[in-house]
Amino acid sequence: MTTDPEHVHMTEEVNGESVHLMYVEVWDGLYAPIGVRKPKGDGPFPMVLMAAGNGGEGMCWIRDAVRNRAYTMDRLTDAGMACAWLRYRTEVELGYNNGGKMVRDRRQGQEMFSRSPLEYEDEIAIADYLKTLPWVDEDRIGVIGMSHGGEMALKIASEYHGLAAAVASEPAAHEFLALSHDNTAFVNDDTGMRNIEEMQMVEVDKVRRRIDMETASLRISTIKTPFLVMGRDDDHLQGIFRTTYELMEEAGKDVEWVSYDHDFHGYVFPVRGDDGEYELDNVQVEAIDHVICWLKQRMG
Repeated sequence: MTTDPEHVHMTEEVNGESVHLMYVEVWDGLYAPIGVRKPKGDGPFPMVLMAAGNGGEGMCWIRDAVRNRAYTMDRLTDAGMACAWLRYRTEVELGYNNGGKMVRDRRQGQEMFSRSPLEYEDEIAIADYLKTLPWVDEDRIGVIGMSHGGEMALKIASEYHGLAAAVASEPAAHEFLALSHDNTAFVNDDTGMRNIEEMQMVEVDKVRRRIDMETASLRISTIKTPFLVMGRDDDHLQGIFRTTYELMEEAGKDVEWVSYDHDFHGYVFPVRGDDGEYELDNVQVEAIDHVICWLKQRMG
């Protein structure tokens, strides 16, 4: 471990590879954990940030991910790109819609925010921190976001222009698109919060009828980052994935669409099975090949 308490950084060997575990200060002075892998050499390297799911769980989640979700990390480092699994604060239901744009002011010599930071803003803070490191090429930062992580990538790119490329894999972009839910979603009586786990949004026409087009179009209009949007053929949210792509394409954005027939939500991030081997098939290999080729083309 390094001795600087303000920049905690430790290295451990995982599956024969050196993993750099770091705590990164985010906007409100709290710390988000990340796990970094680098190619051999001094760099500067392109850096790919990886995000999946709703957040929370801290460094424990990171240490598990760099052990058991490291296949894509292996492929990225083999291709000459550094990469990092991220953890961030837990998603706040409708925090993005209800909280409004973050305004940062000062009071009594310190920062004052219009609302608490959200999880996608932690990812922005992490990206900005990594750009300060000498082995990171600050002009070649990309993200791969899966599910809620894919929606985070859209939120980030809508207001932050420091990414060279973004992959939104199975992006659960219902909040970003300002989607109103149908009766396949319901309110949990115990918590008063929505349960949208089995929301049926397969058809593009259905999704288009239920989104706030003005809001969605405004959010998309500010995106400058090239995007690869990835669907999953039989997913119950495929209509959201495809509509996200179509609205970006109609707005003239630099965007590509691809969809794969696979039964695993999160197929771009294979998981190690109980036998210690990755549960991986040719469809996943093809999909990850495509992601890496696309990132190399976009980030150089």
